[in-house]
Amino acid sequence: MPAEEATSPSEGVQVNGHLEKSSSISSEEELFDPMCDPENPIVVKFQDVSAAAYKIRNGIERTPCTKSVQLSALTGIDLHFKKEFLQQTGSFKERGARYTLMALTKEQQKIGVVAASAGNHALALSYHGNQLGIPVTVVMPIIAPLMKVNLCRQYGGNVIVKGADIGVSRSHALKIGKDTGMVYINGYDHPHILAGQGTMGLEIVEQVSDIDAVVIPIGGGGLIAGSALAIKSLYPSVKVIGVESERCAGFTESMKAGKVVTVGAQSTLADGLAVPTVGVNAFATARNYIDQMVTVGEEFIALAILRLVEMEKAVVEGAGATGLAAVLAGLLPELKGKRVVIPLCGGNIDTTVLGRCIERGLAADGRLCRFVVTVSDRPGGIAELCKLIAKLGVSLKDIFHERAWLTSDIFSVQVKCVVETRDKEHAEQLQTELQRRYGNVTWGPDFDYSGPSPPHPLLVSSSTSCQDQDP
Repeated sequence: MPAEEATSPSEGVQVNGHLEKSSSISSEEELFDPMCDPENPIVVKFQDVSAAAYKIRNGIERTPCTKSVQLSALTGIDLHFKKEFLQQTGSFKERGARYTLMALTKEQQKIGVVAASAGNHALALSYHGNQLGIPVTVVMPIIAPLMKVNLCRQYGGNVIVKGADIGVSRSHALKIGKDTGMVYINGYDHPHILAGQGTMGLEIVEQVSDIDAVVIPIGGGGLIAGSALAIKSLYPSVKVIGVESERCAGFTESMKAGKVVTVGAQSTLADGLAVPTVGVNAFATARNYIDQMVTVGEEFIALAILRLVEMEKAVVEGAGATGLAAVLAGLLPELKGKRVVIPLCGGNIDTTVLGRCIERGLAADGRLCRFVVTVSDRPGGIAELCKLIAKLGVSLKDIFHERAWLTSDIFSVQVKCVVETRDKEHAEQLQTELQRRYGNVTWGPDFDYSGPSPPHPLLVSSSTSCQDQDP
């Protein structure tokens, strides 16, 4: 194991080339971050966002904000996408990271910074730290994707893999900061992070005129805090809508309670939004600028990823597609006929997860279907079923048949299929024909196996598991 991945309490870790002692840190241990004090939250001002925009103007991509002709026609909304996934490291996080690094004193820049992150914040800090000549140490949990760990190293970051979850990684990062004098940078709540993220809002109102609403994904709250501040300060009539995954609705619950509360975080396709406790500075800054909050389900996040791949030729991660997901789910009918901007705020999605998301999206769209049908076990019985499927122009993706657990006619066989159709209407046509021809058809993801035995293991394939397993 490399030195920077040492986890034994008696060992040390390499921090900017120096061996530092590392004590065992319990996940419950709390180390104080003075920039994120729950008792004294810092409310970011518009002038902070303006200062950030000036400072980072030559180091950040001014990403396009263009109209989506196809999705506008599909939804009945004049949709514009702010394409933040086109930043060098694939997300909006670069804005806050660069500004925070540039705002350090010369002495702080020499010592360096430390952060805890499983992905985009670590990538952004590593890349811009390298660009600015500032040492960056990132503590990543063991669940962090290997691709992102390796990219951070390629960008010049000193990576320490420690902790079963981000909470343990955060405690370790704070400990390193305390021991070395490095500045700890919270990825969604440091005031300079909020100001930097707000520059996206400034660009949006410059690039698109007469905006009626913006729909912004929320995790820790940094992006919506800075962007809502910027947009509302210049155009108070623009409606700001926040969107969260229904599996981790921390900002929604905090808005209801009037204070920051901690919620449970379940596994979600929008893993970048799974923050149990939103930022105290982000909440204090954003709460007066957000007009509406909605939460969206997993199937629509998957569908949004699919729509963006097919219609926009854009590969966007679950967290970045959540704004569009809310529209596709029909949660915002009042936006029909309005001009709306949605930031696609990240594109760092693992290829394996992307495949699962596309399959889930196809299932949610009615284009990937499962059914079980009982057919004759005489020669030609299954062939006849396949001919019916082919005649309707349906693509057969997977098929399995069994006899042992069937309690009906001994000369029958139960056939389970996964098929791909053009759309829901095409799937309904297939279902109607199957019921007319065979009568005994079970449609959908849940099958009755007519016996106590579990499903045959061959049935649990990559094409079927996408509908009932978490990523």
